[in-house]
Amino acid sequence: MADMEALAQAIINGKAPDAVSLTQAALAEGMSPEKILNQGLVAGMNVVGVKFKNNDFYVPEVLIAARAMAKSMEILEPKLVETGVKPKGVVAIGTVKGDLHDIGKNLVAMMLKGAGFQIMDLGVDVKPEKFVEAVKNGAGVVALSALLTTTMPAMRDTIEALKAENVRNRVKVMIGGAPVTQNYADEISADGYAADAASAVDTAKELLGV
Repeated sequence: MADMEALAQAIINGKAPDAVSLTQAALAEGMSPEKILNQGLVAGMNVVGVKFKNNDFYVPEVLIAARAMAKSMEILEPKLVETGVKPKGVVAIGTVKGDLHDIGKNLVAMMLKGAGFQIMDLGVDVKPEKFVEAVKNGAGVVALSALLTTTMPAMRDTIEALKAENVRNRVKVMIGGAPVTQNYADEISADGYAADAASAVDTAKELLGV
């Protein structure tokens, strides 16, 4: 039988070729894509998340693990679609208007994808209207990132834009980034705050109840 523990370990160690061959072997044996996703990829990324939270892993290790996961996902995604496996939820993520930092945002996007969410990556310097559009296109969560204190007000502007377009009640808004705090989240009426990429996954799950 295909070894899901070995697949999870390949993800944790960031060994993309091993992750790919183990994913292919599991599919060839007839294992369900959902089982491979949950017991292999998600299980591996969960460990990565815990290690990251505990400072046993740093950004480079997480990025390498996420890259291994992404390679496996390339094989798995079409199969998941074929079998009708629904993502846990759709998250539109972006760095807010005026801010060009993307490492934190990319990290959160990778961790969310690894946890089974569908990601709409809107990039950096994202105007409030673009987030509104993503909600109209089905995003259940909007994740706003800012690395500069000067761009944090764009988070409030985005929430105001969602209200103005009457879509605020259709979406959960979570925010994060170095200068961002839980207090600021409360102040601008965001639904959630995450201090790091691993916590972002927990926050998204809580917000969507999955």
